[in-house]
Amino acid sequence: MAVIDDPREAFGSLRPVCVLLTREPTVHNVERLRTQLQGLSDSALQQLQEYILFPLRFALKTPGPKKDSQLLAVVECVAYVLTSTCVQSWELLRDLFSELCVCLCSPSNPGKPAPVSEELKTAVVQALDALLHAAYGDIVLHLFEPPMMPALGLAISLLLELGEHEKSRKLQTAALKCLQVFLLQCDCSQLHRSMNEEEERMLGRTFASFLPGITQGLSRVVTGDVKQGHAVTVSAMRVWFKTVVLVMDEKQLSKDKEKPVVELGRVGELMVQRTKEWVKDTGGKLAVLLKKMLACSSGHRHWKVRMEVVELSSHLLSRCHGTLVDSISPLLEALVGLVNDESLEVRSRCDEVLKSMAEQNLIGGNQAFIDILSENLHSLTTSLPRLMRSADDQDKLSTLNLFLGYLKILGPRVSAVLNSAAHLQRISKALMQVLEMDVTDVRIVEERRFHNEARGEQHTELLERATQKKYFRYFTDERIFALLQQLCRVLGYYGDLYLLVDHFMDLYRESVVYRKQAALVLNELIAGAAGMNLETSVGQKDLVSQENLKAAVTSVTEEYTSLVNWHLVTTSVESEQGDSTAFSQSRLLSITMSANTDYLKSSAGLNPTIGLMNSNIWQICIQLEGIGCFALALGPQFRLLLITALYPVLEKAGDETLLISQAALGAMRDICKGCGYNSLKDLINQNSDYLVNDISLNLQRLSQHPHTPRVLSVMISNSDASLLPLVVDIIQDVLMALDHCYDERAPVFCVVLHSLIGAFAVRWFPAETSSRNECRNPDGERDLPEEMTRFLLDYHRQRQVAEGNAAEEAELEDTEMPPPAPEPDDSEEGPAVKPELPPHISIAKEVMERCIHLLSDKSLRLRLKVLDVLELCVTVLQSHENELLPMAHRAWPPLVQRLTNDDPLAVLRAFKVMCTLGETCGDFLRRRVSKDVLPRLTGSLVKQAPVSARAGPVYTHTLAYKMQLAVLQGLGALCCRLDLGKQAAELHCALLICLHYLSCRQPPKLIIGCIVFQHLIQVDPDSVWLTLNELYCPNSYEPKHSSLHAVQLSGMGKQRNEFTENILKLLQEMQ
Repeated sequence: MAVIDDPREAFGSLRPVCVLLTREPTVHNVERLRTQLQGLSDSALQQLQEYILFPLRFALKTPGPKKDSQLLAVVECVAYVLTSTCVQSWELLRDLFSELCVCLCSPSNPGKPAPVSEELKTAVVQALDALLHAAYGDIVLHLFEPPMMPALGLAISLLLELGEHEKSRKLQTAALKCLQVFLLQCDCSQLHRSMNEEEERMLGRTFASFLPGITQGLSRVVTGDVKQGHAVTVSAMRVWFKTVVLVMDEKQLSKDKEKPVVELGRVGELMVQRTKEWVKDTGGKLAVLLKKMLACSSGHRHWKVRMEVVELSSHLLSRCHGTLVDSISPLLEALVGLVNDESLEVRSRCDEVLKSMAEQNLIGGNQAFIDILSENLHSLTTSLPRLMRSADDQDKLSTLNLFLGYLKILGPRVSAVLNSAAHLQRISKALMQVLEMDVTDVRIVEERRFHNEARGEQHTELLERATQKKYFRYFTDERIFALLQQLCRVLGYYGDLYLLVDHFMDLYRESVVYRKQAALVLNELIAGAAGMNLETSVGQKDLVSQENLKAAVTSVTEEYTSLVNWHLVTTSVESEQGDSTAFSQSRLLSITMSANTDYLKSSAGLNPTIGLMNSNIWQICIQLEGIGCFALALGPQFRLLLITALYPVLEKAGDETLLISQAALGAMRDICKGCGYNSLKDLINQNSDYLVNDISLNLQRLSQHPHTPRVLSVMISNSDASLLPLVVDIIQDVLMALDHCYDERAPVFCVVLHSLIGAFAVRWFPAETSSRNECRNPDGERDLPEEMTRFLLDYHRQRQVAEGNAAEEAELEDTEMPPPAPEPDDSEEGPAVKPELPPHISIAKEVMERCIHLLSDKSLRLRLKVLDVLELCVTVLQSHENELLPMAHRAWPPLVQRLTNDDPLAVLRAFKVMCTLGETCGDFLRRRVSKDVLPRLTGSLVKQAPVSARAGPVYTHTLAYKMQLAVLQGLGALCCRLDLGKQAAELHCALLICLHYLSCRQPPKLIIGCIVFQHLIQVDPDSVWLTLNELYCPNSYEPKHSSLHAVQLSGMGKQRNEFTENILKLLQEMQ
């Protein structure tokens, strides 16, 4: 469709439509006019603007009821014309403004919107927006002159009502946007006329009359229901602060002169004179509204609302800081609270605003701002414990973000603030109360470290990766603890390190109640002073010197590792720690040396409470974390402190309490990272000289240093074979001490011996055990020809005997394979000299001798540990059979006692040891096992089979079940290793017993009788086949010839029963 540029031609095309519309103002005619208008150019529309608007305005002014659809079409057409043209006449602007407002207001209540459709209201608001944008030049300023104040007030009231009470978000947003256009501060992309200072003052004087209504209405929108959406809240906040800035601008008010009074009649009563008293009074009232708005919007879930809070604070602080004195504190508080916002955009904008204020000397040069920040910080720290106890997690996060923001804005001036004793005392006590830990969980003291050298490296890695989650009394969100850590680091970064360390060390010594919290704060202070994991937004400073940092670390480390703070009660049963009565007394004596005597006297009792033990465990863990943190902070300089710090850390790495052991291994990892060691092995090996010296000296004063064996155990567990020459003498000292006081120190020494022999077997000399296993378990391919030859010869011999050809037996014997030629005896060359044993074999032999004596100890825990060590000794000695067999002979009688007459736990462990002996000793134990052990074990299996068959699911948690499971898991392999096929009676007995566990009524894990049979098939497949078919035979065997007798088995013709399924599986495998 061609666009018409000629006004005459355009008039000719529009005249019939306009005349028709004037006569019949229907929707159809309005749409016809709208269609015609789309074919005109903007210049033609501009020249015919009043002619086109006349029928539309006439339709609006026609008296009588009108349909919403008719009004909607007319208003949209008016808006279209205004969008494409400029209003150059004040009279036209005034009339259109009034007519549109009349369309919007209610006839019965002009101050309220008319009860019309939301679409019509939206169209009228958009038409008002287009009208103000279409005003040409300065004619729009006439709208804000005193005579127009009633009409302007009506429009503002209507827009506020729409923005506050309408349900449509689109309508609310359009009304608030139109209200912003009334301020001549639109954010759209169109070009707008800029105002001079005089025009701004005139606009400010006019809107001063409407300021109470606008600010109150918009504050209700901001603090309204969150379901209204973030766009409405953002628009309301924007109009609010733009209105306040327009009226309360300090620069504008300073130049505002009182005009001579002009007689305006009743309109003059609406005018407001912005005097100093009015400004002060209005500023106080605005501060009340502002606090309510900030309380709702500062923690809003949508980042755009929080961004608008930053913009609001920026505009009001930069342009109204002299007129809104009462609002400065809440505005700063809001701005500071968003310094650590989760949104990057909000954080960046907040940083820009703060830097801009600093450049304008609004913070650094204006002492009032510093005083306000200090006072706000003091007030916040005073109320922080109460807020942390009563508020929800989101409010706690907002409060801590505010706290951290104050510190970041103050920057290097934090040091000056902390010089005030009142401020420092408030901050420290607030941190002590907020960081109070929850130590009521019984699992903390229950969780124990396990000793399993076979999985030593994996276990160490698991402990290193384990994260210790701390539980606090007043919060559960981990983000809150992260904020508190960052807060303490900022204090350490900006504050005086010596002052802070001394103050919190005093709190650490002052009371046991504050000790854990003070240690947490001290750790983070030193990390912050070193600049670790620190984000600063305002102001930078030089880091503390390495000498000062080292001095602080040294003093704190010495306090942490002192006897009073390092050896605390962590268990109520001293025997579990393997500690003697002398150690218990020394430990309790060291505890009572603390300042808080009453509290510690109760803690030093023989039955300390779970809360006390948990508290002590966490205190030790926090101190260990601190030592690791100090190593990372000092870096290679921490190597100078290892001579005093490493030994205590290793001591705690061997602690029985799982949390303490985890924390110590984590500290060791941090020490490696900070000091430049590649691994824990390098850390121990490069510092082993003085560690071994300390261990040697402390072993001589074991009553004063009862935890010394732990250090040796941890060194062995985390080092390699290069450590063995250094610890050989110490191991001899341990064995000698075990001989002298085995009843007191045996549990602790057994832990050391377990670590040592486990290291021999698994990590230090694994090649010997693996090669020995290969020799004792050769591949099937290598032995297959020999086995086939022996089988055929044996079959041929038996057939000859069955046929009566016994005379040829002697000849058959001659055909057997000749025995292997004897190896040359090198001993003929000289006298027999027994070769010297390797150090680890000699040590393992001596350890095994001690274990034999301790197998009959009265302590079950000790017997279990000794059985573990004994099993490892057998594994190490298996490569030296001449040493192993005599020791196995000596160990057999007490081991049988453990197998046949002991606690079920000991029986389980002893059975594992016997299986290991059977694997390594073989024929040496065949007759002993058959005579002493097998009857007892099989009798127990027979006795428990009916019990487990009818038991419920709870049975799987009993010791009897675990005993059955262990015996069934090891019996088949044991029969294979001892070659019990040569003893038919024992083999047949084992087959009959395991038949009970082929029943489908047994617990699922106990139906591993199948596994036993799979092992026994390798020993004597014929006996297994016959035994299974006697119980259930799925096939009938017909003779191939009439002269042969039919084969009859007991299992033929039987119905399917509880054993059928598993028997069929085994028979199928045998095929």
